[in-house]
Amino acid sequence: MLTALKIATRKSPLALRQANFVRGRLLELYPGIDIALHKVRTQGDRYLDTPLGGLGGKGLFVKELEQALLDGAADLAVHSMKDVTVDLPEGLVIPVVLEREDPRDALVSIHYPRLDKLPSGARIGTSSLRRQSQLRALRPDLVVGELRGNVGTRLERLDRGEFDALLLAGAGLRRLDLQARIASLLDPALMLPAIGQGAIGVECRTGDTRVLDLIRPLDDPESHTCIRAERSFNRRLGGGCHAPIACLAGLSAHTLSLRGLVARLDGTELIRGESHGPAGEPERLGIALADQLRARGAAEILRSSSDAAG
Repeated sequence: MLTALKIATRKSPLALRQANFVRGRLLELYPGIDIALHKVRTQGDRYLDTPLGGLGGKGLFVKELEQALLDGAADLAVHSMKDVTVDLPEGLVIPVVLEREDPRDALVSIHYPRLDKLPSGARIGTSSLRRQSQLRALRPDLVVGELRGNVGTRLERLDRGEFDALLLAGAGLRRLDLQARIASLLDPALMLPAIGQGAIGVECRTGDTRVLDLIRPLDDPESHTCIRAERSFNRRLGGGCHAPIACLAGLSAHTLSLRGLVARLDGTELIRGESHGPAGEPERLGIALADQLRARGAAEILRSSSDAAG
């Protein structure tokens, strides 16, 4: 058995909390092992005032961590699965998805308990194209403002009165012990979550059997199956950072259910769909749902979004 491990992680408070959670789980399994954090500042963290689409997308939060794995500077990397690109670099694999937190989006507001209670003209902050498009469809009377930075920075801007409300991932708030800031959680029927939202993944080198054997017990098969379906949906669509795409899978007994969405950023068109099938075929289910949405007009939305970004 390995006697030491290095975990690559971003330096943000949430990323460190997640990396330390994985570290703690491993120490429970292997009390004698030495586990250190290899802290990396990613390109996405260096340009917190620039919209993600202008930087090249969420892959900017994982690229440097993956390079640390490839260079041998770290043995594994801990990611929020919603930040992981659809295709991994050659030589890397994500064999572990931990048990998923509640994936719903959270409304954070000092004065308003629910989205439908926000007055017309209220200013709501989010950096997510997915959230922006669904917000504009639900409440075109609201002013949607771009908001980046770590969770603490975003909350500070709310507290200073720059926004009337924020939309954040509920899972991240709970992991930071900030659940008291959640005014309400949004029903996925109204606000479909991001692909992989609420799930933590562990990445390592493909052929590193010693590390693979160590981390395998952390995997939650049900959560992993759902993430596989969602990522397959995104991969089939060719989802990047310029088109609002959402997807959420759920497992009941041996049946996997998948809901997906492709939207125009201005909220004028949202194409939704559902798919159900055997739990043992998550990739096939994701592909089938993506093809369903493409046939109903999602392909044109994706093309126009890509052309506008280019």
